[in-house]
Amino acid sequence: MDFLTVMGGNDFGTLALGLVIAGVVSGLVAGMLGVGGGIVIVPVMYQVLAAMAVPENLRMHIAVGTSLATIIPTSISSLRAHSRKGAVDWELLKRWAAPMLIGVVAGSVLAGWAPGQMLALFFGLMALPLATNMAFGKESWRLAERLPRGIGGAALPFGIGGVSAMMGIGGGMLGVPSMTLCGVPIHRAVGTASAFGAIISIPGTIGAAIAGFSAAGLPPYSLGYANLFGFLLIAPVSFFVAPAGAAIAHMADAKRLRRVFALFIAVTAIKMLWDVLS
Repeated sequence: MDFLTVMGGNDFGTLALGLVIAGVVSGLVAGMLGVGGGIVIVPVMYQVLAAMAVPENLRMHIAVGTSLATIIPTSISSLRAHSRKGAVDWELLKRWAAPMLIGVVAGSVLAGWAPGQMLALFFGLMALPLATNMAFGKESWRLAERLPRGIGGAALPFGIGGVSAMMGIGGGMLGVPSMTLCGVPIHRAVGTASAFGAIISIPGTIGAAIAGFSAAGLPPYSLGYANLFGFLLIAPVSFFVAPAGAAIAHMADAKRLRRVFALFIAVTAIKMLWDVLS
């Protein structure tokens, strides 16, 4: 299968432009919200693969794997920007890195085993409750006054890593609300979550490449479930746009950040569920 034989040149150009736009939006989202941009990239890649007539059982796996690959440079750029502003809790990252990494490995194994429609359904069902909380939650809501320690302190990053690897996101989608509900200020939560992307995306991409190594029907320029064409169109744009998103984050108030975060999550979840259930 070849791009130009599957679709005309004009359609190919439109799809390429769509991926570049996705890179711009994902970079802004990564910088503003510390989420790695996966909530934008995954559904866009899913639709691109559908237009290329990639088998349905492969689309979600490739979208997740490619999204994780693009998060690598974006998360590094976003982390550097937030670190310069002193918004990263490095002590928390030291405690959370190991259990989060173990969670990523477990999530990658499950994602490689699960059918594509199950992954898409999982993406939508996990995203909608988070959108609801961010849209309607109040600043005063707390599950705890501080982040848990001990077993709970390991289970939380383990879950964030595992679920994020299965969804193809950078960890901020779960990490930001988890931290704010435990008393972490929104700007510090966003800055710290920007580091989750590197912890999740690097081993997650390796896992996706290994899981799809022998899969049949992959599109051209694929390394397992990670598509190099999508990566090369999205990643460079996201990398250079992410610092602008970080600058916007530190100029915006907390309530506005919550609403922006909720909007992206809700749109992604509804679109993904519609595709799977219709």
